[in-house]
Amino acid sequence: MRGGKITLDALSTSIRSGEIDTVITAVCDMQGRLIGKRVTGDFFLDHCLEHGTHFCTYLLATDMEMNTPEGFAHLDWESGYGDYLAKPDWDTLRVLPWHEGTALVLCDAVDEATDAMVDIAPRGILRRQVERAEALGFLPRMATELEFYLLRESFEDARDKRFTDLTPFGWYNEDYQLFQGTKAESLYRDFRNQMTEAGIPIEFSKGEAAPGQHEVNIHYDNALESADRAVLFKHGAKEIAWRHGHAITFMSKPHHTWTGSSGHIHISLWDAEGSASAFPAANDPAKMSDTMRHFLGGLIAGSRELALFMASTVNAYKRFAMASWAPVNIVWARDNRTCGFRIVGQGNALRIENRLPGADSNPYLAFAAVLGAGLTGIDRQIEPPAAFVGNGYRATDAPRIPSALYKAIDLWEHSDLAREVFGDVVHAHYLTMARIEQETFDSIVTDWERERYLERG
Repeated sequence: MRGGKITLDALSTSIRSGEIDTVITAVCDMQGRLIGKRVTGDFFLDHCLEHGTHFCTYLLATDMEMNTPEGFAHLDWESGYGDYLAKPDWDTLRVLPWHEGTALVLCDAVDEATDAMVDIAPRGILRRQVERAEALGFLPRMATELEFYLLRESFEDARDKRFTDLTPFGWYNEDYQLFQGTKAESLYRDFRNQMTEAGIPIEFSKGEAAPGQHEVNIHYDNALESADRAVLFKHGAKEIAWRHGHAITFMSKPHHTWTGSSGHIHISLWDAEGSASAFPAANDPAKMSDTMRHFLGGLIAGSRELALFMASTVNAYKRFAMASWAPVNIVWARDNRTCGFRIVGQGNALRIENRLPGADSNPYLAFAAVLGAGLTGIDRQIEPPAAFVGNGYRATDAPRIPSALYKAIDLWEHSDLAREVFGDVVHAHYLTMARIEQETFDSIVTDWERERYLERG
């Protein structure tokens, strides 16, 4: 059976005919990974259509290693770690062409006792910002550009090498280089074609600015659909690469000598019917409307405080470096890749490219931060500063991106904006997540420390 989005009736028919035998019910965790169950087709039809499946509450209160650290309110051993409900969103139901006889549906995390969405679940956090935009009369449309490294090793090989001395697939900068991309085209072609077939439309792939680094652009759509596509691409691309015997990584900075991998987000607001963008000025399609200008003002004013949702790991902040294609200053300009915010297009294509997030960001959280800051700008009619002229890395008297996770934690902890936009429960939960990440890193002795201090210290 070919891949792509299908209806529930079509799923039922395909299961009864034997074309589909497995249905994956998937929820996104805090780190941006898909978690869930593989359900046999007949059991899914007989038992899961009404309510979905269950998953343990601890899955929204772990670190990257799936440990169960203390500090998460009401999600600890004292709570007994009960169940949340993974309630299917049938608009996301699709067949996965890279898995035989398999469909997947993305689910929202729901409290079964109240039928309310779980506050802290990433997909629900984005849903609430989309609803906020809709209440203002806007339909947010977004898109992602995801960069990644292809390695010659498999994931298992990389682990056996303790993730050191890994070999990028290429050996020279392959930015736009067609021949270099040809060497792994069998894999990249699978990415483009199988993702598009699965209902994740790929515009193009291209070499990026380092050996073995590549980029894929996913076509824009409504905000929730676009975040779904980004999460599914990152998950599915790892599966496809593994089948080819290779590993890919969306890690922001896999090695200190490698160019960082970005996860740029494009955003525009449309009218409620989705027929016209609210971003271009009425008298000039290349200029910004008041709506766009205030949205941009909100982004510039709020991105430092909400950085935790765009860069959630220690490693993510090592991507922000001078003259690295990743920004360091929160300034904006038209078609200037040295700035944190790049204005591109005109008319209905006029949009803001947010260059702050890395490829490792959780798309739901990063999208929610973009909408949360921008919509606050509209609410408060925040004016952006003047467009920056020249090299954005040399901007002075401009707000800077936090240079380390601990600085982003401090900004988030004391942010009234984060509490107002996401609520106290979400604010506290993700503050705990970030503190655990930082404290874990601070407690680990690294190879760099041994090399530097073992003899000479």
